[in-house]
Amino acid sequence: MYIGVDYYPEHWTRERWGTDARLMQEAGFNVVRLSEFAWSFMEPEEGRFDFSLFDEALAVLASRGISAIMGTPTAVMPAWVARKYPETLAMKTDGTRKVWGVRKNNCFTSGAYRLLSERITRAMAEHFAQAPNVIGWQTDNEFGAQVCNCPTCRADFHDWLRAKYRSLEVLNSAWGTHFWGHLYSEWAEIPLPDDMSSHNPGLCLDWMRYNSWLNVRFQHDQVAILRALCPGQFVTHNTMSFHLPLNYYDLCEELDFASWDNYPVWGPPEVLYNSAAGGDLVRGFKGKNFWIMEQTAGPGGWSTFGRNPRPGEIRLVSYQQVAHGCDGLLWFRWRSCTAGREQYWHGLLGHDGKALRRYREAAQTAQELQRLAPELDGTTVQAEVAILYDYDSIWAENIQPSFPGNQLFQQALSRFYDPLFRAGVNVDIIPASADFSKYALLIAPELYVLPDALAQRLDAYVRAGGVLITDVRTGVKTETNLCHERTLPGLLADALGITIEEYEALSGTVDGKPFVYQVNGRQIIDGAFTATGYVDWVTPQGAEVLAGYSFPWHLADFAAATRHHYGQGWGYYVGTVVAEAAFYDALLHDALTTAGVTSLVAPPPGVEVSLRCGNGKRLLFVLNQTEEPQTVTVPAGYQELLSGTTTTETITLERSGVAVIKLA
Repeated sequence: MYIGVDYYPEHWTRERWGTDARLMQEAGFNVVRLSEFAWSFMEPEEGRFDFSLFDEALAVLASRGISAIMGTPTAVMPAWVARKYPETLAMKTDGTRKVWGVRKNNCFTSGAYRLLSERITRAMAEHFAQAPNVIGWQTDNEFGAQVCNCPTCRADFHDWLRAKYRSLEVLNSAWGTHFWGHLYSEWAEIPLPDDMSSHNPGLCLDWMRYNSWLNVRFQHDQVAILRALCPGQFVTHNTMSFHLPLNYYDLCEELDFASWDNYPVWGPPEVLYNSAAGGDLVRGFKGKNFWIMEQTAGPGGWSTFGRNPRPGEIRLVSYQQVAHGCDGLLWFRWRSCTAGREQYWHGLLGHDGKALRRYREAAQTAQELQRLAPELDGTTVQAEVAILYDYDSIWAENIQPSFPGNQLFQQALSRFYDPLFRAGVNVDIIPASADFSKYALLIAPELYVLPDALAQRLDAYVRAGGVLITDVRTGVKTETNLCHERTLPGLLADALGITIEEYEALSGTVDGKPFVYQVNGRQIIDGAFTATGYVDWVTPQGAEVLAGYSFPWHLADFAAATRHHYGQGWGYYVGTVVAEAAFYDALLHDALTTAGVTSLVAPPPGVEVSLRCGNGKRLLFVLNQTEEPQTVTVPAGYQELLSGTTTTETITLERSGVAVIKLA
């Protein structure tokens, strides 16, 4: 297993490199990431390459048995690029270029930038292809689908649209440009949307798709070079998991495995639902285990910074990711930098370069994971439950959120993910193109864009015995961001056993309190709850009512949540956003029971469990994310790998404590 840090030898004197490499070796680290911001060091002037700094650094690292991942440095152009080729800088909506001096400020359609990026990538690949301790490559750094509004981008967007729609007649129909008389008679008339809240929704959705595609195309050029010149070295990219503007399923298609940057330690200590979901999402980008290219090593931030990881937290965060399928882990960064914008993004070592508490905890973690490596080898998370993660729906809802506060899909996902976490159930997060039949329970939160083909696949999934849960704003739009000409939920009406003829958004305040409705649970969902943000007026058409409304009066005859037996399966629908987590806990408990999904361990609040399986091995991870010791009921008579003890009916974990139980 590869464990290490992101290292920047260009920030420190050569006299320090040997000390750093020795401390890394003593900590049990065996890999670093290098060079992703070092273009100006490797090509100080156009066409003159100098890799000596990194040759020397690699030699020092190799002497301590440390491998390296090289980053293509195209996230930060050298000053000479901006000076000689000003068109490489992205253009803002006001027609001015971005100012050189930060990062991620390039135009992806600039021919000069694409050629220069390919040239530095090729020069690096040729030079480091035979380097004995270079094991792989990271493309660029944190692709983010940044937007450029220059004439070249506009012309390229028009070419992209022409290739997709073939004719303006088809495009006008797809976007519904008859509204406001926005018919296009020439491709050049199509604008770049400077305000996503006011332009045609079809135009806006395709603009987001196009900008995501630009990143994929840019990376493709680098991957092709690396594959040709470095066939024995892997290629990955450090995604940002829930970063919305970029379709990471597309970006990761050409990679050997996906990676991501995990920074869960910011505000007050909390249960790390989001980073668990982030790991599951990234595992789904390729349907295989992943790496962490950057992970919390200390307080993070630029002008201001967050809290310091508490004792045990660096280790806990690492084990959480391993529990969700991480096979390689690097902390960001090795040493807190004394210069630049990230002076306050702290590393394992502080500005003084001393190996103190954070270093020692990372060393403990690395050494433990190296011992666990043979047990982890060949294992991954095998889930019976999946959550659908659809970029078209996410982007379309960002363009038209429908109700206040609905711009962040991660909140919609967490309504269902968090109860599964609390129940101790593993989850896959999958694209709409995935095979649904692998899962007993499929959850599709806010599936806003619902093409007929996808609706038919979901219907068939339920008829064949699957259990489907979906909720508000499902089935509203076509793939071109037009509203379906059907009563909601459209082609899912039979599977869900409901119709929705009317709906409303809730906003504003009453007597200083948020304007809300009241929900009363029935049958499996007992209690009184709060409907916030949005309400569907759900009419059951054969479905059972699991929750209704006690206020206001006009919703007395409508359902808030339903369950419907359809074919061999079941379809659940939630027609509002319920404030209380207990509502979703009860709903998911019933859905899991109906689907026949169980957990090995029923964890107490704040304790996470996850199972990795493969090659005849089964490893149960138990993690205490609370500030107090927790006693957990676990299978008895098995080896706990970290302590070497045999489990009894319970184990007690100290705060931030971790157990790894070998079940087979």
